[in-house]
Amino acid sequence: MATRRTSEEPAFVLHRYDWSESSLILEVFTRHHGRIALVAKGVKKPTSQFRPVLLPLQPLALSWGGDAEVRTLKAAQWQGGHVMPTGDALLSGSYLNELLMRLLARDDPHPGLFDHYTLAVQLLAERSDAQQLVLRAFELLLLRDTGLLPDLSCEGSTLAPLQEGTSYVLGAESGLRVAHGDDVHSLEASQWLLLQTALNDRDPLIASLRACSGCQQSLQPQLRALLHYHSGVRVFRTRQLLLDLQSLVRPKAVPDPVASSGPTSS
Repeated sequence: MATRRTSEEPAFVLHRYDWSESSLILEVFTRHHGRIALVAKGVKKPTSQFRPVLLPLQPLALSWGGDAEVRTLKAAQWQGGHVMPTGDALLSGSYLNELLMRLLARDDPHPGLFDHYTLAVQLLAERSDAQQLVLRAFELLLLRDTGLLPDLSCEGSTLAPLQEGTSYVLGAESGLRVAHGDDVHSLEASQWLLLQTALNDRDPLIASLRACSGCQQSLQPQLRALLHYHSGVRVFRTRQLLLDLQSLVRPKAVPDPVASSGPTSS
């Protein structure tokens, strides 16, 4: 029986692990095969042709072979299109990679989400003023495409339409419910409906980015709660890295970067 081979598949490297003195295990996000694991043999050698190519947040065309859970990388080519994000944008991109690692099962294709991720990475590299909106828009699409985002056009428990002028909060298990006096963060019905409409748009990432522009500060902690709940972690590694970096610069007063509106929040 011939060994299965896949050629020139659009992909991004999400994470890399040491496998031996000269090789790496790569977690990659591909358009037609979802998240898969590849072994890149000899890639750590100075003479490896893969060494300068297998970088995160870069559009690649990968070829591999094998039927096991971990396939063998055969070829890798950089596809170009945009420069690699740096600085704050690099940390934001790393946050997106961590979300994909935690919320996507292996071998579960999400071609639409792959396209949204490709555009999100490009926007992070090119638009430093829109990083927070890009993150919020991608979080919404990731939760939706993995079946973890409730319908934002109705109450979760009753499925009743949202009432104009009423504020609602988003719960991981309950969906939308009417906000109470002790709810710090909430959005009005019109804002939730705008977000749902954006998700149904033909270009949902851009539409969601625009819809988030007027509510991202209140939306951010609600989406973060859903992401923590479904990923099973209390703090994402990239967020902790931001906290640690800021504590080195300003040890006496460290703002929560995830709760802020600055470009480095995740």
